[in-house]
Amino acid sequence: MRFRYRFAYYLIGFTLGLFFVTAVFMGKDTRCNYFPNARVLNNMRTKPFEFSPKAVAQMKQCQVDSTDIKNSLTYGDVDFDKSNIAVAKGGKKYIIEGRNGQQQTIILEVINYENRAVLAQVTKP
Repeated sequence: MRFRYRFAYYLIGFTLGLFFVTAVFMGKDTRCNYFPNARVLNNMRTKPFEFSPKAVAQMKQCQVDSTDIKNSLTYGDVDFDKSNIAVAKGGKKYIIEGRNGQQQTIILEVINYENRAVLAQVTKP
């Protein structure tokens, strides 16, 4: 069999395979969260998120809004040296470093419970 025929069969099979893989994974909400930072942030984003009264007051003071919090929970970095500390009532405290709309660094203290996540504190360094 000539090379161009083999190459044509290869391209046809490759194209059909691409269509099959695209059809299988297109409608699914698949994520590849293999690293600890991505897993923790994804876990917090999928739960109901609440704001403590102290955090709401600090958000007004630091000029941070809920969009900045959401972006920090998507693109932020978890400081594992200061995080994963057990808190009363079965939660764990996580320190997340993110950015606000003016690209200033903000630090979020989030308590991650089994069924919800609570923003406990917002600070600017």
